[in-house]
Amino acid sequence: MLYFVRRKYKLNLLKGGAPAQACGQMTNKRLDQIRKRIHQIKAELAAVDDMRPGSLTRQYKDPENQSGAYYQLSYTRQMKSRTEYVARENVREVRREIANYKRFKALSEEWGDLGIEHSRLKIKLARRP
Repeated sequence: MLYFVRRKYKLNLLKGGAPAQACGQMTNKRLDQIRKRIHQIKAELAAVDDMRPGSLTRQYKDPENQSGAYYQLSYTRQMKSRTEYVARENVREVRREIANYKRFKALSEEWGDLGIEHSRLKIKLARRP
């Protein structure tokens, strides 16, 4: 009996019955949601301030006694690993720049994922009779 119900529902989808229209409305609704989120992402990206990649670690000249602390920034750029020393008075700023870079990367990744989904849904809607 369940098989028949599913099959009947599928036939309605193929014939353009109410379920197919509801599916199209859901797709259009999702397209609108995606467009709005992409718009928000663009605004958030425009607001991103100075940024730089990397990770900041605290090192010690004498690790056993944990004395002689200094900060080290490590990152990879153009396939080369780099390390820079960061003065104590610049640590807060460098941390902020690293956080901005992580935010930029996350937003860019989300935008790419949403763009793929948006494209697939548009193609799916275009194929419908």
